Amino acid sequence: MTRPLFHLPVQSVTNAPAASRNALSQVQATYGFVPNLMGVLANAPALLEGYRVLATIFERSTLTATERQVVLLAASSENGCGYCVAAHTVIAGMQGVDAEVVRSIRECAPIASPSLQALRQFTTEVVGKRGWPSRETVDQFTRAGYTPAQALEVVLGIGLKTLSNYANHLAATPIDAAFAGAARATPPCEHRS
Repeated sequence: MTRPLFHLPVQSVTNAPAASRNALSQVQATYGFVPNLMGVLANAPALLEGYRVLATIFERSTLTATERQVVLLAASSENGCGYCVAAHTVIAGMQGVDAEVVRSIRECAPIASPSLQALRQFTTEVVGKRGWPSRETVDQFTRAGYTPAQALEVVLGIGLKTLSNYANHLAATPIDAAFAGAARATPPCEHRS
């Protein structure tokens, strides 16, 4: 585990800033525990609220559950966020996402489904090239049946993961026991030599 850049303790319902306690109580009621990410975000109540609101909005996008997990995993992998890769590996399994799709993203291999591979490539390039994917990647994305509006929904998912990925980087958020079995054994794709 890397050393935290800031001291950002993992807050609980009882010791979090007052403005975060209700949100953490809701998280605990929903999941049965407070994931460490939420405990870290609780240090800044506005960030915790923003993350939760964006997550709810992203769930309402026109992307399917599998497509949303492809976006979240691809963005987290490209950003090198081990916490979110582990968490979304588990969440994707809970949502019935094909294990081979998840494995492909985690192992930097092409996804067998051309449409999901186009979505993954588009997401990865939008993250890696700061919103400037290649014309070829955009054309592949639209040929796969995705719309310009869905390109913006991908941006929403990337924004959601940027909040959590960067917070995790600053805090060196420890991976929860619930996600530990999915912790990445190899470095993210862009960091391999």
